[in-house]
Amino acid sequence: MTEPFLDGADYVEFKEVESENSLREFVAGVFGWSPAWVKALFGVRYLLAKALRLDTAAVPRTGRLRPEDIGFEPDDRVAFFTVRAGDPERYLVTGVDDSHLTGYLTVEAVPRGFRLGTVVHFHNRVGPAYFALIKPFHHLVIRGMLKAGAARTA
Repeated sequence: MTEPFLDGADYVEFKEVESENSLREFVAGVFGWSPAWVKALFGVRYLLAKALRLDTAAVPRTGRLRPEDIGFEPDDRVAFFTVRAGDPERYLVTGVDDSHLTGYLTVEAVPRGFRLGTVVHFHNRVGPAYFALIKPFHHLVIRGMLKAGAARTA
């Protein structure tokens, strides 16, 4: 599922969480989670990228997502990510391309829950430096995304 996206990766991380949600429910929770402090971090990230003259994705304008709105076909959009590959019963691979790196966020159904993956490919010397700045926050964001995805939906 994620193998082609792992080839040559500079950073790979997977975290698992237990959940009884469907894959669509989990993905809607993960990508719809956007507390004010995360929006503020994305704003700072955007300003930093502009100051460094990096071509980067804009601040995401996401809100709650409904499971039925999650697309699994290549080029579908989920929040500010683009779907690269997917199977509504098994996995979703999304990506975002910046001038300094390409980042993938993967979701895979596993027994009793889900595995959320981060895969990063650096394009130039700015990539590792930039990622080192955001990495401490990345862990906090991923933890929040896992909890939001695993939460039972109404």
